[in-house]
Amino acid sequence: MTTYTQLDAWIDAHFDEQVRFLQELIRVPTDTPPGNNAPHAERTFELLQAMGIEPEKHPVPAPEVQAAGLQSITNLIVRHRYGAGGKTIALNAHGDVVPPGEGWTHDPYGGEIEDGKIYGRASAVSKCDFATFTFAMRALEAVCQPDKGSLELLFTYDEEFGGEVGPAWLLQHQLTQPDLMIAAGFSYQVITAHNGCLQLEVTVHGQMAHAAIPESGVDALQAAVKILNVLYAQNTLYQAISSKVPGITHPYLNVGLIQGGTNTNVVPGKVSFKLDRRMIPEENAAEVEAHLRQLIAGTAAALPGITVDVKRLLLAHAMQPLPGNQPLVTAIQQHGKAIFKEEIPAMGTPLYTDVRLFAQRGIPGVIYGAGPRTVLESHAKRADERLALEDLRRATKVIARTLHDLLS
Repeated sequence: MTTYTQLDAWIDAHFDEQVRFLQELIRVPTDTPPGNNAPHAERTFELLQAMGIEPEKHPVPAPEVQAAGLQSITNLIVRHRYGAGGKTIALNAHGDVVPPGEGWTHDPYGGEIEDGKIYGRASAVSKCDFATFTFAMRALEAVCQPDKGSLELLFTYDEEFGGEVGPAWLLQHQLTQPDLMIAAGFSYQVITAHNGCLQLEVTVHGQMAHAAIPESGVDALQAAVKILNVLYAQNTLYQAISSKVPGITHPYLNVGLIQGGTNTNVVPGKVSFKLDRRMIPEENAAEVEAHLRQLIAGTAAALPGITVDVKRLLLAHAMQPLPGNQPLVTAIQQHGKAIFKEEIPAMGTPLYTDVRLFAQRGIPGVIYGAGPRTVLESHAKRADERLALEDLRRATKVIARTLHDLLS
């Protein structure tokens, strides 16, 4: 029996335990906002301890958490050193997730299993990879513990709001400095590049007035509509810009939230909206932001009585492949093909992830974990998010085999 076969057999023998672990993680809500995530870290700590694993707790000071728009965060690190020499490999998954929203046919915090799938918020993105990475590590240590190098599991809680008090906080405080890293992802591709994301809040100020005498006011909503029309026209132009990275198409812009006005019989004096601009890897983030601000300010300047404020909410840089990621790509593709019986392409994704925070510090990384072929198929950020348990099982085998190659 080969080492790979032994790793696979260990994972099969412990798979029911792995599924129960994931169910327990799903049952503790981590809705962000509001971002009260420390209770989930405490529960994860307890569950890991019950397996004989001793995580480090790293609570982020409350003022820093609140400044990031969250309520509480405790990041966890499981750190296993096997011997002198060798590489340090980090595996990072995030526990925070958007609120469940409406339309569920399963309990979003139930971890219910039906037709070979587990349902619940964060079942696919990315509490599942708490389980993938934990049980891959356990399999490795049970079957063929390395004699050199180190392995770190980083369980963090600020991906939805940009990662600054999650992985970025750990990196800033030099609590982790890996040579290579793998972040939570899906099973059928190894992701080596991703889009960037710029989020802006635009507040349009006019003059509130009685609807019976609208000429006595300045309608902020009409002004906001003119600005939005300019932005949507720009969004159409983005379709002519193509990325050379497979899996990534073109830049785009989405306005996801609009608020304003006081009543139906009042000319609205203030309207705000939040926009999300996805940037392909070839774009310069500073230039993108400057152009958007110019479009908004230029449109507002032509509207008498209107002023506008633009506030940056998030800037997540795009990730481009670092040359040192090839050992990760090669191992995952080799073992992915063996386990899934199909080619595992290396490609980009239009999402943005915490991997960029490592890449910006020169740490090569890729995105790979348990999940379906597409975000749409996973129902991530939609009702009835789900994960095929067979994808969880197989991805865990791929990660365990990959770790064996990289640490042997």
